[in-house]
Amino acid sequence: MTGARRLEALIDRLATVGWLKSPEIRKALHAVPRQMFVPPVALVSPLGEDYLIDEGRDPAAWLDAAYSDDPIVTQIEDGAVPLEGGKGDFTSSCSAPSTVVALLELLQAERGHRVLEIGTGTGWTAGLLCELVGEKYVTSVEIDPQVADRAARNLREAGRSPRLVVGDGVKGSPEGAPYDRVHVTCGVREVPYAWVEQTRPGGVAVLPYSPGFGYSHELRLVVMPDGTALGRFPGHASYMMLRSQRKPDLDFGDAEASRSVTRTDPRTIGYASPGADLAMSAALGDVFSQGHEEDGVYTLWLWSPSGSWATAIHRPDQQEYEIRQAGDRRLWEETETAYFRWVTRGEPGRDRFGMTVTPAGQRIWLDSPDNLI
Repeated sequence: MTGARRLEALIDRLATVGWLKSPEIRKALHAVPRQMFVPPVALVSPLGEDYLIDEGRDPAAWLDAAYSDDPIVTQIEDGAVPLEGGKGDFTSSCSAPSTVVALLELLQAERGHRVLEIGTGTGWTAGLLCELVGEKYVTSVEIDPQVADRAARNLREAGRSPRLVVGDGVKGSPEGAPYDRVHVTCGVREVPYAWVEQTRPGGVAVLPYSPGFGYSHELRLVVMPDGTALGRFPGHASYMMLRSQRKPDLDFGDAEASRSVTRTDPRTIGYASPGADLAMSAALGDVFSQGHEEDGVYTLWLWSPSGSWATAIHRPDQQEYEIRQAGDRRLWEETETAYFRWVTRGEPGRDRFGMTVTPAGQRIWLDSPDNLI
């Protein structure tokens, strides 16, 4: 099967499952083929086991991957680890087409809109934005010079010339402001106010909100005349984190942990719904979570940058579950309380939550901006 036929098959799949709705985005996918932004050697990362692709050794398999709906990893550990090694944190990629299309659908970018993209990556989304709004209206910011250089080459070969900036995306790009749209291709815990400040009233910012607790979420913000931004969480989105907002490592430190038990199954927290995760993360603030299940034993870790941490362990056939906690905060107890507070509110789903961003920071609310969590 040729690249063109693979592309058409991918577009049909995206449309059939409902990701792709806009004829303009469909046209952009044809005009800016994904394969032009996939390096000759890369690491494909589906839900199963990661595997290496090499265009020189197996061009058919490389094309299959280029037109799959899988993310294609192009950098590990900020370039410190070769892709062939495959071990370490993934730090740059060509995102899964369904994820790219979902955010572009939310963005609703139209011809002539000035767009600020945060995170150029391979350059594929920047190329799609060029097709949607016109290349002279696109500014894309990338913090990694090597990634930015590769994206610039990809875009030139694809015949696209957006304004490319090497710098910290947290600061936006005031030289091109005001923008009508801000498109963010990295996970964000705290929305930088610069993105709101550089967007005109009525403008839209779309980003993956990744608080580090449970699920990550699509967030669509609209900038108001008073300089604030309001928005809701339409669905799921998972991206590599903004570099300055990556999840801190779990550090057990030297503090002696207390031991207790709970009758609440830790999986109730670890496998909670997206709405519960939003409620808990909003109530807990700077608290991170991670769960892992192996051989029937599920462990939930909770920690904060201040050094507090907790673990909760579910073992089969137990009626009570072991809790360990250390530090100034009793993180398991705080989390358990936040979860049941969500239950008493009627277990609201993700679509009932929203966010307000102001110069002073961000707040999450339920149903209306005056009902803060």
